[in-house]
Amino acid sequence: MQFDAILFPPRRAAMVEKGFWRDRTINDDLDACLKQRPDKEALTAVSIERGEVKRLTYRELGDLTDRLAIGLSRLGVGRNDVVSAQLPNWWEFTLIYLACARIGAVFNPLMPIFRERELSFMLKHGESKVAIVPKRFRGHDYEKMLADLRPALPALRHVRVIGGSGEDDFATLLATERSPSDTALLTSHRPAPDDVTQLIYTSGTTGEPKGVMHSSNSMTANIHAYAERLGLGVDDVILMASPMAHQTGFMYGLMMPIMLGARAVLQDIWDPRKALDVIRSEGATFTMASTPFLTDLTNAVADTALGVPTLRSFLCAGAPIPGPLVERARKVLGTKIVSAWGMTENGAATLIKLDDDDERAFNTCGCPLPGVELRIVDNDGKPLPTGTSGRLLIRACSNFGGYLHRPHLNGTDKEDWFDTGDLAQLDERGYVKIDGRSKDVIIRGGENIPVVEIEALLYRHPAIAQVAIVAYPDERLGERACAAVVTKPGQSIDLATLVEFLKSNKVALQYIPERLLVLDQMPATPSGKIQKFKLREIVKAALPQTAPAARA
Repeated sequence: MQFDAILFPPRRAAMVEKGFWRDRTINDDLDACLKQRPDKEALTAVSIERGEVKRLTYRELGDLTDRLAIGLSRLGVGRNDVVSAQLPNWWEFTLIYLACARIGAVFNPLMPIFRERELSFMLKHGESKVAIVPKRFRGHDYEKMLADLRPALPALRHVRVIGGSGEDDFATLLATERSPSDTALLTSHRPAPDDVTQLIYTSGTTGEPKGVMHSSNSMTANIHAYAERLGLGVDDVILMASPMAHQTGFMYGLMMPIMLGARAVLQDIWDPRKALDVIRSEGATFTMASTPFLTDLTNAVADTALGVPTLRSFLCAGAPIPGPLVERARKVLGTKIVSAWGMTENGAATLIKLDDDDERAFNTCGCPLPGVELRIVDNDGKPLPTGTSGRLLIRACSNFGGYLHRPHLNGTDKEDWFDTGDLAQLDERGYVKIDGRSKDVIIRGGENIPVVEIEALLYRHPAIAQVAIVAYPDERLGERACAAVVTKPGQSIDLATLVEFLKSNKVALQYIPERLLVLDQMPATPSGKIQKFKLREIVKAALPQTAPAARA
């Protein structure tokens, strides 16, 4: 595979000079752990699906990594070949990335929820040479799905199945015996710090995914700053129940623990009661997940009266955190709730600080990490003053190398500013407040509706568990707003009640949604981000059933 990561070379000299790019790879960090703490437990994988707990020391992790690297190389995998893995948070996931790094292959994580349509596009676009899947997970037959897809994927030479049989069984790759020549193989083909090491597809909140290319330097630059701000180190136990095929799980659940010499605890299926047990039994000190995870864990602790005294901080990202949730979670969990903002293209780029007031966690998404610059501009690219909402641009040491085979979509100017597609504003202290996606703006009769603010208010309604506001077409005003909600168990809400609630909170009449759609669940990515492009389709299809408010 030829990678066109054209955004890395122009900024290399500046990033190295400023100390953000350290020219280390995950190989260096794993080797350091093997030398300094070989018998420390590196990885605890709690699999609800398989009913097992797998524990690996750094020594065991290193040995299995080398075995798998040799096994992959004997399948013909070499430098810049793409290895795809569609796996839940199993210990094999970590192993595959580390093995790819040993031989210079590029790792392509794929969400377990992807099916034929998404997989056929991604595996073909990324020219994957090897795909690794579970035989079955949550009732789905992945082995059969890949078998059906293979005729249309000429680059896909091998499929290995965890829990499979015969030569296609993943376990055969780990049974590889090392020969004297393999020692050179494991050291001579390792990637350079600026080589593409990860190909990850955008989560698809706005449409067709794009292949994001990252190097060791772009990812580790972010992780070092992230860990430092959160006060994380070698003694921490990092719980990761967010999908590792998403940047959250990959960077902070797979890479960060090894870089710190810490311990990772993985959970393959989100179950809040199980997560509570895991936090207590394993002594987890930190986790990162989206808002629904925080809500569920808070409810589990409240329902059981079992505390999580070791959990110092919970980083919540992916969407603005409702104020009432922060207040309740802080009280129930006794844990610092950290808000953040980031993207697949640059990792978590802004975080609040541990000594910030809790109010900043629900009013902002934090301030930039070292090596990150933000700029708010108008539609003509002119900088806007503090407190004014506009297009959010980012220039960061962690910015990606570009979209695979789509450089025209890179969205980065000659000064390295990347257009995030978000609307935001900066306060006087440099903290960012996300106002929504530029494509999610609702303009009603020439008036911009502050979607995020209205959503935040509606989260305070006692009947509402989730809410998202999207536009629907209107012949006279161009667009009007529809509130889609998921109610709490046993609760209900109608449009009149919703309107009255917003009026009681002094919301301007033109900002109040004019239709209401109650859903059983929101269309969302595996990381919990609401897919508003899908929601708009649902609302449009349901328009005859969504009663309008009785006003012009």
